[in-house]
Amino acid sequence: MSFQPVIPMGGYAGWQFLTRTLASQQAAFNAAPAQQRDTDHFAAAIGQITTVDQLMADPRLLNVALGAFGLGDRAGAKALIAKSLGSNTSDSSSLVNTLSDKRFLAMAQAFGFGDGTPHTGDPGFANRIIAAYQAQQFATAVGTQDSALQLALQTRSSLANLATSDMSDAAKWYSVLGSPSLRQVFETAYGLPSSFVGIDIDRQLSVMEEKTQDSFGANTVSQFGTPDKMDALIKRFLVRSDIQGGTGGTGTSATSIAVQLLGGAVTSQTTSASAGAASILTLFS
Repeated sequence: MSFQPVIPMGGYAGWQFLTRTLASQQAAFNAAPAQQRDTDHFAAAIGQITTVDQLMADPRLLNVALGAFGLGDRAGAKALIAKSLGSNTSDSSSLVNTLSDKRFLAMAQAFGFGDGTPHTGDPGFANRIIAAYQAQQFATAVGTQDSALQLALQTRSSLANLATSDMSDAAKWYSVLGSPSLRQVFETAYGLPSSFVGIDIDRQLSVMEEKTQDSFGANTVSQFGTPDKMDALIKRFLVRSDIQGGTGGTGTSATSIAVQLLGGAVTSQTTSASAGAASILTLFS
């Protein structure tokens, strides 16, 4: 039986519990036999893969590759995946650069099949993809209990990488808008309506910059490379998500929202889920 993440509460208080126990929970999750088999196979075989066709022919390798970029749910789109992986990422007219979903571009850049020399044999390549896959799989498992916390986990990982990349800040914002999970986090954090996605893309970028300036004192994506700005964004997202009705499934209550608005500090150092939940409840006993 695979390890199931322990999520005793939702919202920002749940996020604090999850991040405090993340290392041990992630390690237990990664050690599950099914996870271990797939990652061991990837580590052993990916160095010998030099073409898109070879990768597509091995379902287990492809599963890890797609999962690392949050594309596991697109596994059935074989033609799109193959064409994206084979795209020249430096050619603005290539397929992967015309897709609104920038996860495909990130995957194509990582593997490099269409850019002349694939990166599959590079030192550390297998470990980087495996680490991304494990993080995404754990976030997905968290999402079966609380989808808001899943988005928070995915944001902490993907936004940190994006923030510290060497792209221009405008390109980073377009990447945010092209990522379903990052877009949802920012739109929720800023209280933007569902119709926002329908306006001109350049206007969307301007709105994001304006809202970010107002909320964080700067309009850049790069600032979220610092832990305090990242945590402030996630807290804003989780609190507003609860107020709006929530996207999670752990039954976050008005009490937990109040805890979050007051700072949401979880001071208990216990490692058990039940004790972690109890430490929050005692604040209002």
